[in-house]
Amino acid sequence: MTDRAIRLLLADDQALVRGALAALLGLEPDLEVVAEVGSGDEVVPAALAHHPDVALLDVEMPGTDGIAATAALRAVAPGVRVLIVTTFGRPGYLRRALQAGASGFVVKDTPAAQLADAVRRVHAGLRVVDPALATDSLVAGESPLTARETDVLRAARDGASVATIASRLFLSEGTVRNHLSAAIGKTGSTNRAEAVLTAEGNGWL
Repeated sequence: MTDRAIRLLLADDQALVRGALAALLGLEPDLEVVAEVGSGDEVVPAALAHHPDVALLDVEMPGTDGIAATAALRAVAPGVRVLIVTTFGRPGYLRRALQAGASGFVVKDTPAAQLADAVRRVHAGLRVVDPALATDSLVAGESPLTARETDVLRAARDGASVATIASRLFLSEGTVRNHLSAAIGKTGSTNRAEAVLTAEGNGWL
């Protein structure tokens, strides 16, 4: 090969998955894994240190999630393309990832050859999206939740009381109740726990 190999940064909190991805992609003569990290918080520092061409990020990681890490990375290193590679093929995740600046979104059971091709396509400036997920995203539509309703549901994930949620978000308890009620209605749920599950299942949180 006369051209320089495409430099890759891998971010996944599961070491076995990260290692398997690195091994598979490393078999390709035009791909080189230059950095591996286990949390979203490490993505930007690793990118600034190793200068990858493409970052492959999981969505659900400790600290900063993959979608927030995508936005942070694009802000400081806009030349780095982002390909989301996740177990969780949720329509809302796809929409949010693309809005954050990701160039591609595929699921982890994508065959190795297809994943390597997705990396090449993203590096070339193309957009790569899992076809089934793209269809699901169109059918599901955008999140019906406002930004504040989303915040309130996130704060309610651990079963916190209204008072605790209000304290976390610096809101009045009445405002929290109003937002929870609206979120329950918009998700077609009967209670806040169900609303959280529905919103998470659609990738809205």
